[in-house]
Amino acid sequence: MLDSKRVLVVAAPFYRDIADMLVQGCVDRLVEAGIEAVVTEVPGALELPVAIRIAADGGGYDGYVALGCVIRGETSHYDTVANESARGIMSLGIDRGLAIGNGILTVENAGQAHVRADPTQKNKGAGAADACIALMGMRDGEAPRRDSSFLPDSEHIQMAGTAMPRDV
Repeated sequence: MLDSKRVLVVAAPFYRDIADMLVQGCVDRLVEAGIEAVVTEVPGALELPVAIRIAADGGGYDGYVALGCVIRGETSHYDTVANESARGIMSLGIDRGLAIGNGILTVENAGQAHVRADPTQKNKGAGAADACIALMGMRDGEAPRRDSSFLPDSEHIQMAGTAMPRDV
């Protein structure tokens, strides 16, 4: 069960307005699910997996959510930060079995970041919380969800060339 769970939300506030929206959406979703959210910050996206590893080594959390934003610039730095932060988080999940929701936005511009972070629009902070909740449940032996809440908003989903209603 997800009762009495505690999740560490680690945010990289390099783009403060984006990070704050991601945190809001994430924490709201965790609280709705009855999960205690503890929020902390690190300087940037590259520090997110390191912070999660340190916290996991210390114990006390059932899951983790990494939140931040990487906006493409004029140099290859974007590729390094986007790829290495994602790789670090994925490695922790696979190698250590941690339930981590990855909410690091990788976008072309600030406009895309705002739409994705805004809790009234795409609400990717809540999506990262949902991922963490699902992984904690699976780790705890709960059956995976069979509803369509993780599917994109559309009337039908195209799978292998066949239209399929959302409620299937």
